[in-house]
Amino acid sequence: MDININERFEYWCKKLRITPQWDIKLEMIENPEWHKTGDFKIDPTDRKAVLMLNAVNPKQENMDEVIVHELMHIKMYPLDQVCESLITSNFEEGTAGWNFAYREFFENLEITVEELSKCFLFEFGEDRELSFGRCKKQRSFDELYNGLQKIE
Repeated sequence: MDININERFEYWCKKLRITPQWDIKLEMIENPEWHKTGDFKIDPTDRKAVLMLNAVNPKQENMDEVIVHELMHIKMYPLDQVCESLITSNFEEGTAGWNFAYREFFENLEITVEELSKCFLFEFGEDRELSFGRCKKQRSFDELYNGLQKIE
């Protein structure tokens, strides 16, 4: 599907109610060394953000999905900051507790953002086909299982 990225970006900013509360712009990254599909920079005090999309080698096929995912991070940012502050104020960085809390928080944040993104994509997206680009680089179950010792 040939889509106009700027139009889709504007559509999702409005649908997710990012704008007009936030000043946000889209930046296409043309650097082949940049290996992320999407990311953002944010200034929460001034309510400004820059959504960066990989224009050269994205890992995902559905850019609507990527745009929604990154914008959902902006929606979740206040909660993200509260949780991160709780972790850093209650655990010493580098300890087992800090490592556990940080890892669990960020893994669950990504899962939550992705699930919310899928909901919006399925309900309001033009292209509702999910991307499986990241799965292509993962090992298969058989590859992961091979070599495990049997529990006796």
